[in-house]
Amino acid sequence: MPNFRSLPAPLQNLTEALSRLPGVGKRTAERLTLALLEWPEEQLCSLGENLIQLRQRIHPCRQCGNYSEDELCGICTSPQRQNNIICVVETAAQIRVIENSGSYHGLYHVLGGRLSPLNGKGPEDLRLPELRTRLQTGSVSELILATSPDVDGEATAHFLTQEFASLPLTISRIASGIPAGADLSYADAATLSMALSGRRKIN
Repeated sequence: MPNFRSLPAPLQNLTEALSRLPGVGKRTAERLTLALLEWPEEQLCSLGENLIQLRQRIHPCRQCGNYSEDELCGICTSPQRQNNIICVVETAAQIRVIENSGSYHGLYHVLGGRLSPLNGKGPEDLRLPELRTRLQTGSVSELILATSPDVDGEATAHFLTQEFASLPLTISRIASGIPAGADLSYADAATLSMALSGRRKIN
């Protein structure tokens, strides 16, 4: 654990909290904490309120699992989306990455993770029943597997291919452009665009 004992207790606590954010190390957390200390009180109060609302107002979309303030997210309710294609992702954060590529206009389904036996994550921990329900309506013609191209992501894609192989739809996998072993959450828009356009049929 980082040692922040040189700071007064309130600054230590905030620095420790900020250092738990992805990509934020000890020094960056300290700089952020000291910068916040210089903010006017009303701006700090506004930031605090926004953080509270983050938990109170944002929840998973009932249909796809995306971040939403309403029962259904804006993507699921948009008449401009192709509702016969579903792109499967591991987390809701990955939807924003794909949307930034501008190359996909279908719907999504968030698994809520990926298969990882070493970490105790099995099929029962994923949003598979919800996905099966959506696919069994018969309105979906293609299922795109956009899990990350590392060991667990590939295992998850293989499992999904076997799980839904009997359904009358095309199952495809995002193609070249995503380095092997990479986390999809950190792919840039151009790379995602290439991967989606070059997806390959796997059943």
